[in-house]
Amino acid sequence: MRQVIDVRQTVFEDKPEGLELPIRSLDHSDHVFKNVLAGRSRLAADHLLSREMVGRLSETVGNVIRQLNLEFLKSEVSPHDPADVRIGKIRVRQRAYEALIEIALNTVGAESKRVGFSEEEAEKTLQHIVRTLEIWESSEAQVDPSSEGPVARAVVEKFIHDMKIVASGTSMVARMAEEIEGELVRGRLAATFVLAARRAVQENVYFKMSAQGLCKFGNDYALGLRWLRHLGFVQVSTNPVLAARAYDDDSSLWDDFREVVQGHPEWHSHPDNFGDEIVMQATMVALWPNLVVFRPIAFLSKSRDGMVSYQLNPSVAGSLEGSVEDALKIYSSAGEFLRGYDAHLMWGYPSEEERGRPNIVFKVAGESAVAGDITAAVNGMDIGTNNTVTFAVAQESTLIMAAMRGMARAKRMGMSLTQVYETNMGGRLESHIRETEAERVLNAILEDTPDKETILRKLAQGLGALEELDKTASLEEKVRIVCSSRYLKTLTDRAFVDALTAAEVGEASSEETLRSLAELEEAIGYAGTLVAQRVYRIFFSRENLDKWLTHIRREFGVSEVGAREIMDKIDILPASKRKPSDTFLTLARRNMTNTEFPNHQSNVLRASRQEGFDPRRYEDAIMRDPDPDILRKLSSIQDFRKAYEVTPELMEKFRSVGIEGELGDGGLGPDEWSSFGPVVKTMAEFRAAHDRFKRATIDFVREVAERCPSRRETAS
Repeated sequence: MRQVIDVRQTVFEDKPEGLELPIRSLDHSDHVFKNVLAGRSRLAADHLLSREMVGRLSETVGNVIRQLNLEFLKSEVSPHDPADVRIGKIRVRQRAYEALIEIALNTVGAESKRVGFSEEEAEKTLQHIVRTLEIWESSEAQVDPSSEGPVARAVVEKFIHDMKIVASGTSMVARMAEEIEGELVRGRLAATFVLAARRAVQENVYFKMSAQGLCKFGNDYALGLRWLRHLGFVQVSTNPVLAARAYDDDSSLWDDFREVVQGHPEWHSHPDNFGDEIVMQATMVALWPNLVVFRPIAFLSKSRDGMVSYQLNPSVAGSLEGSVEDALKIYSSAGEFLRGYDAHLMWGYPSEEERGRPNIVFKVAGESAVAGDITAAVNGMDIGTNNTVTFAVAQESTLIMAAMRGMARAKRMGMSLTQVYETNMGGRLESHIRETEAERVLNAILEDTPDKETILRKLAQGLGALEELDKTASLEEKVRIVCSSRYLKTLTDRAFVDALTAAEVGEASSEETLRSLAELEEAIGYAGTLVAQRVYRIFFSRENLDKWLTHIRREFGVSEVGAREIMDKIDILPASKRKPSDTFLTLARRNMTNTEFPNHQSNVLRASRQEGFDPRRYEDAIMRDPDPDILRKLSSIQDFRKAYEVTPELMEKFRSVGIEGELGDGGLGPDEWSSFGPVVKTMAEFRAAHDRFKRATIDFVREVAERCPSRRETAS
């Protein structure tokens, strides 16, 4: 009896073959063709993203199509074929479909403009691909009219599936998948997928903002990156929280990690003894795909863009030696991995471009003053950093200057610098201020209220926090719970307003309470943006940029060209956004990369579709002056002043550079970083997430080891 082959399962389970060396390609079309047949369709498509291919794209893709078409015709499945032969033929067709779709997406995406392909060249290439996909799918249907092109359908379903799993379906990429899916035409699934994808990409606000040069964008998530690259995104940030979520969303990562575990028999007997190494390797499994997605961007920009931000182990955040050791170990592993990959990606192109240089920067947590030493040390090796857990002007300014110090050292040694980032976690700052202000307001009301427990329980019930509230007897802890951002997303939440009104001893009405809270909520919503705007103005405003260039030349002894490269390769990185305006109000044409959560991207896209919206209205919005009423209200909050003002020592340093202006003197000093509310909360979250993921990976190793007794015996 003939075995029935599940085409969809065959397509979904396909894995690329390993990279072989030496490479025996004859020319670029042959190189692409061979990578496609080996299941490396994305690598094959990205190989064409070179300026050497300008003017030759259509011809080269045409040659690839000719070769793939011959394989496609030879791969018609016969009912007399053995099962393994039928599976092989299905995969040939699958890989051909995938390759042309990936090439088409690169052609309609932002990559095409970055390379320099003309619109005419890109359109000609696209039309050849679309027509080929139609012919292939039609030929499948002719063989079996009831099948409607089973391989084409399975391939398109896999593209849609991979989009929908991003952030468990809440991401902009998942929304794009739904819209594309609605435009598919039976019998022309592959071709209409490409055409619908072109519309979804090119009508997207991020694509437009990137194309207009209004800002650069990055992603705060480990999946869906190719689609974001098509939209113009040039960076991705990771941390322990996001690494764990990537494994939750894409279970195939566990399969990839299993292979790593099987290659480390020394872990099997006592995995707890190798916990840090195990979790590092597990994180790198999720990291490698990110590196290769942005690899063409890194080459095209000479390491200005295309960076992957990797969070150093939060357990060693306070150790210079431990952090540098961690960074060097990961950087070395990344370089080893990329050497083989780059050999294929850049085969046949001029070899002046350095191969194997990792497009990775390391996230250094600004938990304490040692973060400055780590930042300077890592940049001094020309590796690149992304300071994170950073909320305050004084904190971020101090770390930017530490990055300058390290970059100058690398420049004096003749190195070509890697991009550097200074994260501004504005949303987390706002959440912290909202929590503390909510606690202040609620405590003030409860102070003269006899029935505190009833008020708190009713509030907790309205916020969905009753179960957690009942676990504590402390009044202080109960107030903290109901005011936490986990439950209270806005001060104008009806449950919070009603609780304050019910507890109010005076005659304040619900409307008056709501109005007062709305004004405070509006002001808090600008806190993170104001910090980002001030940091940007200090370093990158027209009036200050030349002063920093002069300072760098004088202080560190680098040339004018070197000083300019240092300043050009430092970007502010607004992060942890909570609302679309957090993005629009931090747009800047230079020295800025806005990094976005997947669900935040959905909110930005939705906002951009409102009638009359034009992103050009926000051109260089980062330089807008703050609203004096908003600033006045925020300045009454101590933690905002710590975040917004500088220290006397820092002001003295700025004056030596030539920076003038009233910046206050109540800012966060280095000795206060570790105790600042948002730092404490964020580091606690990162450490907890790291520990949970570490435990999950150790348990996974133990599970794998139990199924490999021979390996355990070898290890013992």
